[in-house]
Amino acid sequence: MRVKEMFCAMVGLVGSFMAKLFGGWDAALVTLIIFMCADYLTGLIVAGVFHESKKSENGALESHAGWKGLCKKGVTLLFVLIAYRLDLALGLDFIRTTVIIGFMANELISIIENAGLMGIPIPKVLNKAIDILTQKADAEE
Repeated sequence: MRVKEMFCAMVGLVGSFMAKLFGGWDAALVTLIIFMCADYLTGLIVAGVFHESKKSENGALESHAGWKGLCKKGVTLLFVLIAYRLDLALGLDFIRTTVIIGFMANELISIIENAGLMGIPIPKVLNKAIDILTQKADAEE
């Protein structure tokens, strides 16, 4: 029983530290993490089951592509951390939330694209919105 208590205490300590580091586990951060998990999971399904991934040559599951995806998710969280620290340094309270909302939109677009690759019918209005956002992002680059 002692090992279980120590394990729970360590998980609680690490969780508390992470919550403090990112500005707390509010609805925005929890939603972003849920979207990130959903995107990663749907990406695995697209590659592993449907073999339609745009991330690998043959469209199948590839560990390198999966690792790159996880690294991108980590950098996304790094941006949230930086935005929170900027809020603290500047005495503001909106930069972190703005960054989270931007990344939530990006994750949502990716989830919808993955659903389309699985053959799930996507309403035309969503496809148009994604095309417009993608074209604007490409034009700005």
